[in-house]
Amino acid sequence: MDKMERMATLYHEHSGAQVYALGFPYAHSLYVAKLTFEQLSAYLKLDRASSKRGGFLKLRIRMKAAQRKALAEIAELVGDWDELIEVKDGWNRGEHFERVLTERWTGERWTKDSVRFDQCGDIQVDGVEIQIKLDGAELTNEKVLAGL
Repeated sequence: MDKMERMATLYHEHSGAQVYALGFPYAHSLYVAKLTFEQLSAYLKLDRASSKRGGFLKLRIRMKAAQRKALAEIAELVGDWDELIEVKDGWNRGEHFERVLTERWTGERWTKDSVRFDQCGDIQVDGVEIQIKLDGAELTNEKVLAGL
């Protein structure tokens, strides 16, 4: 088992989520697909943080154009990608996306939190814990995994 597989396995074993909501741009639109971890694994890459940030290996989501096109055919259209990247209130794109999905899928008002992935998902829908991520997001790094 290579380093990426070991990190992905450890992440999955400790994840508080059963489902992963992967958001991604395609043709100027924003889509989201609900995936199992096995499905999400097709989009995982191993990357390294800058030396300023510790130089740790990190597990990241990186989709190729062909993967976005294929997944868009079965994903839910959320809206216009340009609206998402027009971040407001100091939130980053991931936080803004989490807010959009929380309000869309639960009807509840979103509040920013810092609960780690091993505690629970970002939202709960019908008793299912869902982790929300955008293409390009970091799932975790080797330092966090070593502390589990």
